[in-house]
Amino acid sequence: MTAAERSAGRTVVLTGANRGTGRAIAETLHTAGWRVWALGRTPTDPPWLRDVPCDLRYPETVGPAVNQVAEEAGTLHAVVANGVVRSLGAVGSLPLDQWREAVDVNLTSVLALTQAALPHLRAARGGRIVLMGSHAGSRFFEGGAAYCATKAALKAIAEVLLLEERVHGVCTTLVSPGAIANLPGDDSPLKMGMFSVARTVCWALEAPDDTVIGEIELRPARLTARPAVSGLDRLQAV
Repeated sequence: MTAAERSAGRTVVLTGANRGTGRAIAETLHTAGWRVWALGRTPTDPPWLRDVPCDLRYPETVGPAVNQVAEEAGTLHAVVANGVVRSLGAVGSLPLDQWREAVDVNLTSVLALTQAALPHLRAARGGRIVLMGSHAGSRFFEGGAAYCATKAALKAIAEVLLLEERVHGVCTTLVSPGAIANLPGDDSPLKMGMFSVARTVCWALEAPDDTVIGEIELRPARLTARPAVSGLDRLQAV
């Protein structure tokens, strides 16, 4: 049986599916046969993408949304935590409300998503979790305190989950990409395409039953002759 045949009809919950890399992940999984459910504030338009309202800024809304998916879909096989805010600002001047939003969306909502999904994933006997990390979690840059700190903490959560949940049949993968061309009009050859990242997420979810991919690091294939040396652009120089 091929990976696509194993995945046909399986249910996956995805956050941050309304645009950019998240939308590419949704489309790639749908094409591979997954039933894709989106949790988020902004409704999505494809008829095959089922929406459940959920605001990641308020992690307490995540659990009920996950349970709604499991009830309506009948089961849950995988989750992909992709929703993110990129709060940028110097440590000395970053507004505390932006820091709190970054922690709530990038970190606490992921914990809430995982806690709500785990009973269903355990019952599925082979559930998968993909956490979308970033090079920012290990390659820090000026102005990136909130974004870097939350992505670094996400790496820790992914490893702890991998250690704790394999005994229950649930496997976790951290996908850590570098620079992605995920904004409208961005066709930089020095960044990865959104669907390139999305195919990697699909591959992780469809790994053989006896294998878990602990972490995948992705880098753009091309590097500028004069690498950027400051700020967010550092992520294009590794």
